[in-house]
Amino acid sequence: MKYLIAGLGNIGAEYELTRHNIGFLVLDQLADEYKTNFTTGRLAAKAEFRYKGKSIHLIKPTTFMNLSGKAVAYWLQELKIPKENLLVIVDDLALPFGSLRLRTQGSAAGHNGLKNIELVLDGQDYSRLRFGIGSEFGKGQQVDYVLSNFSKEQFDELPPIMKKANEMVLSFCTIGAAKTMSQFNS
Repeated sequence: MKYLIAGLGNIGAEYELTRHNIGFLVLDQLADEYKTNFTTGRLAAKAEFRYKGKSIHLIKPTTFMNLSGKAVAYWLQELKIPKENLLVIVDDLALPFGSLRLRTQGSAAGHNGLKNIELVLDGQDYSRLRFGIGSEFGKGQQVDYVLSNFSKEQFDELPPIMKKANEMVLSFCTIGAAKTMSQFNS
């Protein structure tokens, strides 16, 4: 059984540690843990490893956030992975910092990466792991906030939260979305 885990973010050193790149950061930690490296592939940096008999493919789209759907659709088709085995990891302003929520469908909630995936995949029926980044910004400052680095305090708190996110990814791949949601969503 194969799974595609897409972490959303923007390429480039200037975005590396920004809130909007939490999808990339989570996948980097997972790749490190399973001693695999990302290589440049078509439309994405790609890595893979096996876990409990499952083949887990990680992608970090190189298309920039607003065109993430192009990379996701390409790798689903290329690897012949059904949409129900797709999990997208994305930042979420509506959740408090550090909150994690797995959903099997839902709206893009204004997130341009998710909007593009919905457009390309023709629907909202794919799983996403929303990583709360909080909403500590003034009116009209949303873009600056998501494209800024985590505060020092938040950055120090990230490793165990990302570890929990990766536990959720592995759970999704082994026991499925429904059981993972009941176990991890609070």
